[in-house]
Amino acid sequence: MSGIRLSLALGGGGLSLPDDARIAVFAPTPDHDLSELPQDLCHVITGTKPDSDYFAALGFACNTAPEGRYGAALVCLPRAKDRARALIAEAADVTDGPVIVDGLKTDGIESAMKACRKQADGVSGPINKAHGKLFWMDPAPELAGWRAGAPGEIEGDYVTAPGVFSADAIDPASQALADNLPETLGAHVIDLGAGWGYITRRVLERESVKHIDVVEADHAALACARINVADPRAQFHWEDALRWRPETGADTIVMNPPFHTARKADPALGRAFISASAEMLKPSGQLWMVANRHLPYETTLAGLFADVSEAPGGDTRFKLLHARRPLRKKR
Repeated sequence: MSGIRLSLALGGGGLSLPDDARIAVFAPTPDHDLSELPQDLCHVITGTKPDSDYFAALGFACNTAPEGRYGAALVCLPRAKDRARALIAEAADVTDGPVIVDGLKTDGIESAMKACRKQADGVSGPINKAHGKLFWMDPAPELAGWRAGAPGEIEGDYVTAPGVFSADAIDPASQALADNLPETLGAHVIDLGAGWGYITRRVLERESVKHIDVVEADHAALACARINVADPRAQFHWEDALRWRPETGADTIVMNPPFHTARKADPALGRAFISASAEMLKPSGQLWMVANRHLPYETTLAGLFADVSEAPGGDTRFKLLHARRPLRKKR
């Protein structure tokens, strides 16, 4: 999405990049076209594992945090306002040249530009194209008030970080799932899309669990999970849940899968989690999951498991689903 706006800005729109200086690119997704930037000078900074894998496969240097100083920075605006401001502030902290901000109108680029104009003496642009805007600040302003807060404790002595899922309180759907899990889960459990570790810690209340794989694509959330789950039976994986596979099949998978890839609900993501789960389980394994009541996962489950049922513990907002014995495709 950003490629055409970058091209216009660099090709006569008034934006210039310093020669031979590194460029930090914050939070791009596969929707962002970075081909207008010199790849050998770009440093992609993202805590989302699938996005990191995507740009690494294209040949970009990737990391979860900035390293040193940069001659310019591009912020690919996320839709969450606080996270967007925190990324702009982080870019301003590590950049000696222009801080470029690019985003769609639906992601709040208009309000981000207005907010930056209140903070900076010079905001250049915007470049308007393809339902989005690109603007830049040079020099970047001091944005201390926009910086992300430090991780903090919530009720239950759990540590969360700003921007992670359910950062302010225990997610009620996750709590319902944890409260209604059976005592017997088997020796090997996987928490798929584990977030900051709430369900993992509840699973480990069972002495019969000998090992749990904690799989999460959000680096910040996984860092919190490492704090929240101080148990040697847990092994942590910063991985894409759709691609990661355990060394051996699991007895049980527990999950509260995400269902947003943009502003709108996308049941395809939850279905992909279900499909991945079926491949990770032993032939006798079981899946326990929670989902919003309106999400149509039962058909997908029925096509991948021999036994599917709704478990007690749900309400009008969400449902608990239990599936057993994954079906193996004939080769």
